Amino acid sequence: MSVSTALVAQIRTIALVALLSPAACVSKVHYDRCVSDAAQAHAAAVASGREDAARIQSLQVDLAAAQALIQDRDSKVSELSIAGHNAQTQLDEATAINQQLRTELQRLGQDVDKMLSERGTLSKALDAAKARLDELRKAQAAAEVRIELFRALAGRFKPLVDAGQMRVETRRGQPVMEVSGDLLFDSGRSDLRVAGKGVLMEIAHALPTTVAAGGRRFLITSLVDTPEGKGKPKSTWELTSSRSVAVVEYLVSLGVPAQSLIPAGGGAFDPVGPNDSPENRARNRRVDIVPLPLESEVLPASQ
Repeated sequence: MSVSTALVAQIRTIALVALLSPAACVSKVHYDRCVSDAAQAHAAAVASGREDAARIQSLQVDLAAAQALIQDRDSKVSELSIAGHNAQTQLDEATAINQQLRTELQRLGQDVDKMLSERGTLSKALDAAKARLDELRKAQAAAEVRIELFRALAGRFKPLVDAGQMRVETRRGQPVMEVSGDLLFDSGRSDLRVAGKGVLMEIAHALPTTVAAGGRRFLITSLVDTPEGKGKPKSTWELTSSRSVAVVEYLVSLGVPAQSLIPAGGGAFDPVGPNDSPENRARNRRVDIVPLPLESEVLPASQ
């Protein structure tokens, strides 16, 4: 029962009690006025009830909307909670991946440093290998020059070699023209013999056309078989030096450029073999003519 209905019932009850009460003494006019007041009250109550009903219905609608909003809020809160949980999980995964990447990057950085260091070492080794290869190529070129020079000398002096007056051989990597000291000089003397001059004449004619071109120089070294001994008129140094000078002077007189000849006395300190036989001793008494390498044939000192 609504509030207005209960109010109307209460008014009717009061009016009825007033009429039926033995002590009541109400006139008809008064009664009608009471009834009219009651009817007006009833109408007001009905109108108020309708307003209350409309207000209640509106409140119910608002309540339903509020409940819907609450449900929507709860749903969103739940979604946000799930999203937050997922975001935290993703953050943890991203943090772990980031740490792995940092570790890998550090390792790669160390590997890069190592590779750069190894690359620098390899680069230096490669440069050294290239330099060594260049040296070997130059050495090969110089060796080929010496071989060609030896062939030229051997071919040019073949008649003297066949006659036993001269040797053409390679010694210490250099071609050497070896002339018998006994053919050039008498024992203990530094004056050229006539037979020796003939050999030197052949050499003087061959040098300009065969090996003297390009400014090549020649080392003329005289040697004997025994060092200075008791009763010797001159030391072996003096004797061999004067003999080499005599050879150089004679070659110059035959037209060989003086600047291309270098005399040297070797004494008895560069034997080609032991003095254990007359043949070996005679071999050690000699004059060596050695073509010196040109500047282009000299290898640079290793760094």
